[in-house]
Amino acid sequence: MIPRRLADLGALRRGLARFRADRGGVTVIEFAVAGPVLIILLMGIFDLGHMAYVRAVLQGAVQEVARNGTLEVSETEAGDEYVRQLVRGVAPGADVEVSRSSYYDFTDIARPEAWNDKNNNGRCDNGESYTDENKNGQWDADIGKTGNGGANDVVVYTVEVTYTPVFPIPGLTDRGTKRTLTATSVRKNQPYALQLAYGSAAGVCP
Repeated sequence: MIPRRLADLGALRRGLARFRADRGGVTVIEFAVAGPVLIILLMGIFDLGHMAYVRAVLQGAVQEVARNGTLEVSETEAGDEYVRQLVRGVAPGADVEVSRSSYYDFTDIARPEAWNDKNNNGRCDNGESYTDENKNGQWDADIGKTGNGGANDVVVYTVEVTYTPVFPIPGLTDRGTKRTLTATSVRKNQPYALQLAYGSAAGVCP
């Protein structure tokens, strides 16, 4: 009886040894562990690459249209549509918002109209007087005018693009996630005519 038990025990040990040495199926287990990480990594690389491509196309289009917009014969609406078509070609369904602000000089960008800030709160209010430099009949915290301006004016051309990533990252982003990219170009219009001067009419803030 004892020799038989010893024989069975030896067979069991040999079987366990063969089982430990058998590498079959290990690849499947390793892939099950490493596969999701690899997939997420690849999707992240694709997503970053696509975002860089969209940004490059956007920047190039904005620079080109802004440069063409300095001409007297420029067609700004056609330029804006050109940007939209280029961007939507690489980011399908993207929402493209375009804005232009014109200034008399570079130093005027984001500058408020001159006013007498008696209460030192950084706003024109409580009957404080101001100079209507952009001639629109009200005080503005940014002196810029909407549009492409005139001769010698400085124009800030901004395009904001909102789109859905083509390569959403599993577990991090989904098809409902939105991404926003912005490109801006500052150009000075060519001197095709005399530049209009600042306005000098006085006003009173409410």
